[in-house]
Amino acid sequence: MNPGNSTSESQSIRMYIGGQWRDAEQVAEVKNPYTGDVVAHMPVSSARDLDDALNAARAARKAMADMPGYERAAMLQRAADQVAKRAEDIARAMSLETGKALRDSLVEVQRTSGVLRLCAEEAVRIQGEHVPMDASALGAGKIGMVMRFPVGVVAAITPFNAPVNLAAHKLGPALAAGNSLVLKPSPKAPLSVHKFIEAVLEAGVPTGAINTLYGDAVAPQLICDPRVDFVSFTGSIPVGKIIRDRVGMKRVALELGGVGPTFVHHDANWKAAAIACARNAVGLAGQSCVSVQNVFVHQAILEGFTEAVCREMDSIRFGDPMNMETEVGTLIDEAAAIRVEAMITRALEAGATTLRGGARVGAQLPGTILTNVKSDMSIVSDEIFGPAMNIQPYEHVEPLFSAISDSPYGLQCGIYTNSLDLALSAIKTIRTGGVIVNGTSRWRSDQMPYGGVKDSGMGREGPKYSIRDMTEERLFVLN
Repeated sequence: MNPGNSTSESQSIRMYIGGQWRDAEQVAEVKNPYTGDVVAHMPVSSARDLDDALNAARAARKAMADMPGYERAAMLQRAADQVAKRAEDIARAMSLETGKALRDSLVEVQRTSGVLRLCAEEAVRIQGEHVPMDASALGAGKIGMVMRFPVGVVAAITPFNAPVNLAAHKLGPALAAGNSLVLKPSPKAPLSVHKFIEAVLEAGVPTGAINTLYGDAVAPQLICDPRVDFVSFTGSIPVGKIIRDRVGMKRVALELGGVGPTFVHHDANWKAAAIACARNAVGLAGQSCVSVQNVFVHQAILEGFTEAVCREMDSIRFGDPMNMETEVGTLIDEAAAIRVEAMITRALEAGATTLRGGARVGAQLPGTILTNVKSDMSIVSDEIFGPAMNIQPYEHVEPLFSAISDSPYGLQCGIYTNSLDLALSAIKTIRTGGVIVNGTSRWRSDQMPYGGVKDSGMGREGPKYSIRDMTEERLFVLN
């Protein structure tokens, strides 16, 4: 690989439906946000493509459900091997189409292979439970068991910010649980997902078990169609709410947004916290639902922490995503960068101060640190999804715990402290999907149950937990 080479020939993407590759009547350009070059031509799936994909997935349900767990596990292990072999090609495609730093794309593909291996391990651990029927006179003498069965057809809609890893977090559990899948990736990151699917198919997947659609036109019908049994979506809160309103009685998993609260208490290792906060505010250009956004710092350490976080921000290398020395590339496109820039401008006009920042260049924004912010500023109350963070001082932390619990968001929060009492107070008090002690809001390991509450979503990702969601319970009573 030539790290400095940012150009490539445009590649054609094809749909995969019913075991066959298919072209579309219409295609759309996928552009490199750093150079503006056309990276790929994406098919725009039609209503007919959607119908064929759902019919194929429906027809594949029996073959997937009948496949023994050990065979599904072996298939997923083979898929993981193929993804690992193609890591460089997949990562390069990801960086070209999303502007993600190549070093981060390589890490993502490595993690993706690991996700498939975790799913393989869970494929042979799908368990029910024994029900103690003799707990009542009516049940005495009977045997009760709860068993788990595949839901059937899973519709998966994935975003651009971690396109391959999040596709694996839906595809892997769906196959491990014995389901078939219709996958629709973001139209802003289709090429890397296409290459990921090519790798997975090398593992030998039953016909119709995996189907791919592209473009947003088919999404509304995909989630509403009665042939779909479960919808898994990662993306924005507004779209998540639309899905929840339209799916009817289907079960859903929605992984949505947040405002990245992270606390740094006076008893913490605040120097380490400053480094982590700076890097987790701008990593992936801030395009993560758990990116560090609102950093609450105890007044006693505010000056030292602020100086340290600014020093760390100065050390982070922004630039050409294809250069292996670059740590932060671009946002997904110039429109996204303009949106974040506007949020920062509005905050400054309302009285905020920038400690670090600078001019936008196309889709690239420098790391921005703001102070003197107010709770009603959009830069505080709304998800930034860009390389910017706020520093807010506090004297008493418990009111902030309550404020976060009362807010619409509840994805993850971080807290740096050496006080066990304070850590336990955060865990018990803050209504959120996860509390990371001595880590930022952005910390995630692929096997853990990841997800939010309130407007931040429902359900949990992580192979074991997604498989639980993608199976349904059936009670068996033996008289």
